[in-house]
Amino acid sequence: MGTKDIFAGSVITTKVKEVVAWGRKNSLWPMPYATACCGIEFMGTVSSYFDISRFGAELVRFSPRQADLLIVLGTINYKQAPILKRIYDQMCEPKWVISAGACASSGGFYNNYSVVQGIDEIIPVDVYVPGCPPRPEAILNGILKIQEKIVKEAKGKPDAA
Repeated sequence: MGTKDIFAGSVITTKVKEVVAWGRKNSLWPMPYATACCGIEFMGTVSSYFDISRFGAELVRFSPRQADLLIVLGTINYKQAPILKRIYDQMCEPKWVISAGACASSGGFYNNYSVVQGIDEIIPVDVYVPGCPPRPEAILNGILKIQEKIVKEAKGKPDAA
């Protein structure tokens, strides 16, 4: 009788970093930084209809020290840029950023002197969510992309989002 017969499928072997990644993947702590209409779509995303809790991200935090996922929703102007940078710096590692919507990703249709033409000028972005504003399904897809990234990083296969 071999060890395979003794344990009969009751034992799982894995690596510690993959278990940690599994925990991180299924317990994201999002913090919305909403400045425009994309924030309203995020409210729909966390509602019971779209049920963000299915993905382990239902506890929205409003302190950067308690969040590991920053979701930037809306237009960011140069006056807000230092605030966004400070919030990002206050988040604990590991941390991820979703740029949701055209305005956060590229300035949208505000191509003028006061609007940041993409938050990646200020902070690193892991996932870009398209749309003006993005539908709740698109925001949920962005969270799934973050979860995939967490798992790939644990397996040593980082990807560019």
